[in-house]
Order: sequence, then C-alpha cells, then structure tokens
Amino acid sequence: MNYDLVVIGSGPGGYVAAIRASQLGMKVGVVEKAELGGVCLNWGCIPTKSLLKSAQVFEYLSHAQDYGINIEGKASPDFGAMVKRSREVAGGMSNGIKYLFKKNKIEVIEGTGKLTKDKKVEVTKNDGENVTVEAKHILLATGARSRELPNLPQDGEKIIGYRKALTLEKQPESMVVVGSGAIGSEFAYFYNSIGTKVTLVEYMDNIVPLEDTEVSKQLERSFKKAGIKVMTRSEVTSVDTSGDKVKVTIKTKKGEETVEAEIVLSAVGISPNIENIGLEEAGVEVEKGRIKVDEFYRTSVEGIYAIGDIVPGQALAHVASAEGIICVEKIAGMDVEPLNYGNIPGCTYTSPEVASVGMTEKAAKEAGYELKIGKFPYSASGKASAAGHKEGFVKLIFDAKYGELLGAHMIGANVTEMIAELVTARKLETTGHEIIKSVHPHPTMSEAVMEAAAAAYDEVIHI
Repeated sequence: MNYDLVVIGSGPGGYVAAIRASQLGMKVGVVEKAELGGVCLNWGCIPTKSLLKSAQVFEYLSHAQDYGINIEGKASPDFGAMVKRSREVAGGMSNGIKYLFKKNKIEVIEGTGKLTKDKKVEVTKNDGENVTVEAKHILLATGARSRELPNLPQDGEKIIGYRKALTLEKQPESMVVVGSGAIGSEFAYFYNSIGTKVTLVEYMDNIVPLEDTEVSKQLERSFKKAGIKVMTRSEVTSVDTSGDKVKVTIKTKKGEETVEAEIVLSAVGISPNIENIGLEEAGVEVEKGRIKVDEFYRTSVEGIYAIGDIVPGQALAHVASAEGIICVEKIAGMDVEPLNYGNIPGCTYTSPEVASVGMTEKAAKEAGYELKIGKFPYSASGKASAAGHKEGFVKLIFDAKYGELLGAHMIGANVTEMIAELVTARKLETTGHEIIKSVHPHPTMSEAVMEAAAAAYDEVIHI
C-alpha cells in the first residue's frame, strides 16, 4: 500500500483533491470509514436540498390557484416519502463518487485513518483488520460534525443535530431551532413549510447574522409572514426533557420565556474532526481548534497537508473543493494562486433564497471606502412577477473612487444560481459600468444584477 498521495476523508474536499491528483498522474488512495462523499453528499448539502425541493413543490401545489390551476382536494405532505427521496438522492450522488474513483483509478481503503509518528497512516479497517499505508504526501480532509453547547446536549431523541433532522421517523408537530445560520434557517423553512410549528432562536441581532443587515431583515420578514416565530438577541439557557415535550427556557431582551416543543434542533455551528487522527503523534500544529496551514495547505510537518473544515476559513463545501485542488496542484509543481477568501460565495437555500459575496455595507464603511450602492427590488422584475416571487432584491456595493465591486447581496428566487456572475465579476476586477453595459437577457431574474449596478450610478431604467 504505497501511494503518491493518501487522502483521509472523502467529502467535497477529499474526493475532489483525490480526483485532481489522479488527473495529474499521481497514484492515489483514499481512507474513508463511511459513505463516499462525506457529510456534504450524504448528510448535508445534497439531502437537505432534496427536502427543500419537496417543500417548494408542496408550496406550489398549495398555491396552485394563484397560477390559474385548480386541484381537486387538498395537497398534503408525506414526510416519510420526502425523507426517503432525500436518502435516495444522496445515495445516488455517493454512488457517483464511486464511479468517478473507479474511472480515475483511485483506491478506497474502508476504515479509520490515523497518522503515525513516522509519517505513515495506520488504518483500522471496517472489518477489524489493521493496515499501514505509506505515501509521499498525506492530505487530511476529515471534515466536521454538529457542534454541541453545554446547555444544549444532544440526546438524538428530543434534542437533535442536523443528521437526525434529515431522518426523523415522523414529522414533529413543533420544533425549536437554535441558531439561524444556513443550516438552522434551511431546516426552519423546511419544517415550517410542511406544517410544523417552528420557533427560530438566534443569539445575534439578526438571523443569518453573517449576511448584510438589509438581507437579514428581509428574510426575517419573510419567515414571520410564513408563520415562523423568530426570536433574535435571544439565548437558550436551559432545556427540560423530562416530560412528553421539551421545555426550552429562552433569555430574551424582554426577559425569560419558556417555549414547549416536540423537538429541539441545535444548529449552532460545527466542530472540526481533529481528534484521534494522530496529530499529536505526527507533530502537526493546531491553533484555536484548527490545523495550522500555509497558503498552500502545508502543515507544520513536511509531506502532511490539511484542507476543509479542519483548517481556518469558511466551512463550506466549495471552499474545501477549491482548497483541495490548489493543494494537489502545488504538490504536482504547478504555478498556482492562493485562494482569495474574500471572494467566496455564501448561499442559504430558504424561500426566498439568500446569496452573497464580498463585503457587507457595514464592513465596507468600516474599511473606509466611499460607497456607491445600488439596489433593485424583485417587485420591479418582470420575470419575478411572472414567477409569483416578488419578494427580495439585489444589492451591489461599489467603491466610488475606482468602481470596484466590493460586495453583492441578494435575497429572492434563484439568487443562489445568480451569485456566480458576481463572483466572476470580482475575480476579473470588473467595474460597475462594465456590469451595466453587459447585456442581460430579458426576461430573467439576472437582469436585477444589471439594474442594481445601474441604480448605483443613477442610470437605472425600471424603478
């Protein structure tokens, strides 16, 4: 078992790195204890999007008359069937990774990998056998798990994490979601849309707190309109699971409040999987709970690398993939640029969707920029009106001096598909006027990007 590269973990960082390394002529082995594709494909990005699509279809059916369609009887969600479909979608994607590994002649070692002090990988295989794997280069891509708070311990029954939320046996009548980042907000939207009474608790001033304030406030309005109880500047201080329902004590700006629910979903972030992988034995440095790496993901030990949720930076699937490609291309001797972490898109797949890249208005002002800001509402978009999705807007932030696009912040239908245009614009150092003069097809929701740029320069036509 000798390789040019051994990757521990097959999530979107590990499997992408393995495939790129194979394309570059390396002999690659991947150590994986569970399903290929990691959390993202099996317990995160993909199955959640499947559930969200089911919720969206249900919402369409519930509002069919708005589109001139009569349906006899009443649409009702089949929670078990939704979960079954999401697992099938995830399974199909995981099988797709098997195919790609076979196509690229990547060997899979099924088991748990651990570094040794002599820079090898000791694998406890799933069948109990122990094997030692040697490689010129070792890449750690072990991902992360749901973070647990001391006052919100997960028991897997009444207090759950995101994995359990994907596979509950029955739909709960009520749920408290703690944390309103992408995971919390998406589950709050999903469960509320199919009839669960949802309370969303957020410690910060606004939900989706990393987003531009205007976007956060719009999503909060949309959530409240949909029936979600939103509690910001609030903190869960204790939970009582002794009865049939969970009693959640919440400290709010107005005092303490108790909310009862069948299920509490803890969505307060992630914890990197850096325990029991031999970091101490191999001498790999850790700083603030993450593995210390340079701009090409080299650790403190020569020949050992780390990417994804276990290193500093945004814990996102597409970030891990980009890091993996940069890492193995550098190993192969290619001339590569370090990743620009200021140009990473973020997406939240609620309804309305949220997507952003770059600086918020607050951050840009604090950085000392003089700004030109353009905002175009979906209510003025012909395509959004025709689609029946008039909630939302596109907001673009430019440096007034040079016209550089500093940030893009969107909320509305399809914005997660539109954000890549702005990522590319920032990568190419495109100016506001270049966006205005780039002809956008009509009617599309993407026209809102052109119109928002025009609004920043007082050239907007449709508002």
